[in-house]
Amino acid sequence: MTPKEDCERLLNEVLPLAERMLGRYGEFYPFGGYIERDGNIVHLGAQDGDSDHPKPKDLIFVLQDTLQNLARTDRCDATALIFDVSIALPGSGRKGDAIQACLDHRDGYSAEVFFPYQIVGGEVVYGETFAQQGKGEIFT
Repeated sequence: MTPKEDCERLLNEVLPLAERMLGRYGEFYPFGGYIERDGNIVHLGAQDGDSDHPKPKDLIFVLQDTLQNLARTDRCDATALIFDVSIALPGSGRKGDAIQACLDHRDGYSAEVFFPYQIVGGEVVYGETFAQQGKGEIFT
């Protein structure tokens, strides 16, 4: 598999959780996942021991730190960090909600994929997916 294919496999495994949480609760806390060196996929959550309602930015920081540590200690091939954002939607000039997936691979692949959505009658309805070059912050 190519690094991009590894990241797509990981994304396909972890993304459904965001959709389920959005459908049930209208929101979700940031979470992630990674592919172990043997190919096994692991889901990853984060907690803030100081709060029952942690700030998403705090959880993103904890998840990034955990994924960077896994990468530094050679325990993963690919990582995904999933969180909710409000972003300018291409071609429309308006802001909208989107699931952002930050994908990184040990071989240098890095992408940020956005899944714009609306919740209609408890169902998640997706707009047009778009992507950009990632920041490559995990495997540095």
